[in-house]
Amino acid sequence: MLTTLRIKNLALVPDLTLELEPGYTAITGETGAGKSVIIGALNLVLGERADRSLIRAGADSCAVEAVFSTDGLARLINELLEARGLEKCEAAELVLKRTFTSAGANRQFINGSPTTLAVLAELGEYLVDMHGPHEHQSLLHPARQLEILDAYAEALPLRQRFHELCRNRSELLRQKNELIIDERTYAQQLDLLRFQVKEITSAKLVVGEEKELETEFSRASNAARLIELSQTALAALNEDDNSLFNQAGAIGRSLAELARLDAGGGAILELQEQAVSTLSELQRELSRYADSIEVDPARLQELEQRLNLIQSLKRKYGASAEDVITFGNEARQKLLALESRDVELERLNGEIRKTEEAVWSCGRELSAARRKAIPKLGKAVARELNDLGFKQSSFEVQVDTMAREELFGNSAAPGNGIDKAEFLFAPNPGEPSRLLRAIASSGELARVMLALKTVLAAQDRIPLLVFDEVDANVGGETAAAVGEKMRRIGRQHQVLCITHLAQVAAAARNHFVVSKKAEQGRTLSTIERLDGKERLHEVARMLGGGEAAKKHAEAMLTERE
Repeated sequence: MLTTLRIKNLALVPDLTLELEPGYTAITGETGAGKSVIIGALNLVLGERADRSLIRAGADSCAVEAVFSTDGLARLINELLEARGLEKCEAAELVLKRTFTSAGANRQFINGSPTTLAVLAELGEYLVDMHGPHEHQSLLHPARQLEILDAYAEALPLRQRFHELCRNRSELLRQKNELIIDERTYAQQLDLLRFQVKEITSAKLVVGEEKELETEFSRASNAARLIELSQTALAALNEDDNSLFNQAGAIGRSLAELARLDAGGGAILELQEQAVSTLSELQRELSRYADSIEVDPARLQELEQRLNLIQSLKRKYGASAEDVITFGNEARQKLLALESRDVELERLNGEIRKTEEAVWSCGRELSAARRKAIPKLGKAVARELNDLGFKQSSFEVQVDTMAREELFGNSAAPGNGIDKAEFLFAPNPGEPSRLLRAIASSGELARVMLALKTVLAAQDRIPLLVFDEVDANVGGETAAAVGEKMRRIGRQHQVLCITHLAQVAAAARNHFVVSKKAEQGRTLSTIERLDGKERLHEVARMLGGGEAAKKHAEAMLTERE
């Protein structure tokens, strides 16, 4: 549901924040007060093209922000956002924002991240249904009508099973297409895979060996220099006349005499003896290290060849030895499949035939469930239309079922069944039924939508329904019926209705009034929530004013409670 709508510098609105609640909300006001700004703001934040002339005079930019609670739709919305690379909703709250400037700059955000108008419009299809001369009328789309029919027929599990079977069939066809290639290409692929498998297998790669080889190669390639440095260090320790050991001996003799003459010098002599011991350990380690270094051109060449082989394989098959091994395993599987192509093709063809049989059977079952529900749906909608002033109208669902050859004529069978459905409506007896999307009168269309929404309230997942001009050319008894149906739908959806009829407004759980006033020489629109006496006065105004209207308004509001 929509929890907050903020509008800044749009038409006559300088800055307005609308906090909304669940259930049915009526929005009223004098003609020209600016009620349509709310519809315009919603359209903008749901991806409609921006008209710069809507920016409030004197302002450089306009902004609309809408906050939706995604309870019940969280998983679907988050999956859509994740697929578009956008931030998921936090605390089941979706924040949409749209700004545009008089210079033509246009920016839109979802949960703070920049996005496109197309993504806003895509989200709008799940969040808002607008009924009137506006977009986002999802019930006009044949695909949506088919989904509604399935929900009414309680056939959504069948529809989901059909979709999964079609997806399985597509995957089997993909595997089959990989095997169906001409003989020349088949031979080339076999040769390539055999070469790759042989090259990788014969290398006998070991994960982690490359680092060890590099260490050994570095030592082997610098063997002569390492021996030279070791011998130089050994000579400086013990072999030269001025070696460290000779100097340490002289120092020791001096310190021994010092300690003989002064007992306090014994600690210094001990330090000298420790230093000589350390030098001796250093000499032993250097000797062992020098003896371990061997100049071996054959081993150096062997190491270089092994490293070059690993680098060559990595350039071809992956960034690491592990990646190369994985590539080799996958290539081996492909090779086995190709070498047993005929057997694999026979298996896949059998699986495809079996799956297509299941798809067709499920599709026919789904189609039968739909056709069984159509008369009930037609009668239910006709009853609601009768209450709304269409005394002898008719509502039908036209279904066209495709043949089996058409269903499997392409690789991707439709995931919503074997039918195409369209809603048809005839407002007057003797008139032919027309496609619902072809109805010209926005008032007629809105009331048909209201009838459908009343019947389908439990099945419809779109949380916010917005009705505008639903009361066009309506009065009296029909107006009361419109209000009652709005209230019924409001038990399961959030409903916003812009209305000029007191009967429709009085049925609402929440009531806002839009008014226009002059302030500091500027005209602006404001909106405020009505309760108690304020609401009574507004409903009385809609009835024409006066004491009789006030009593009538009081009776209607009391009846609502």
